[in-house]
Amino acid sequence: MLVYNITFHVEGEMQADFLRFLKEEYVPQATQRGFVHSPLLHRVLPHAEEEEGCSYAVQFRVKNADRLNFWIEQEGRALARRVVERYGSKVVGFTTVLEEIDLEK
Repeated sequence: MLVYNITFHVEGEMQADFLRFLKEEYVPQATQRGFVHSPLLHRVLPHAEEEEGCSYAVQFRVKNADRLNFWIEQEGRALARRVVERYGSKVVGFTTVLEEIDLEK
């Protein structure tokens, strides 16, 4: 099992709108067809109080790399374009793919 993590840094004035967008549009559309599932949404705590804006991490579980790559091609890129079209440079993001390790073995 893989975890697909997308971290977004959001400028201050966009925080409330972007959080609503994640909850009401981005996550429901990302999980609609079931290729990525079990979404989690986190606020990334800042390292220093003077940091501007805030960051959110969205995580999805996905069965394997083939399914993830298919989802990225079919849906993920279009969602990324929507973020850019809607927020421009006020929201920037990066992705990380994590492999789950069984603690019992």
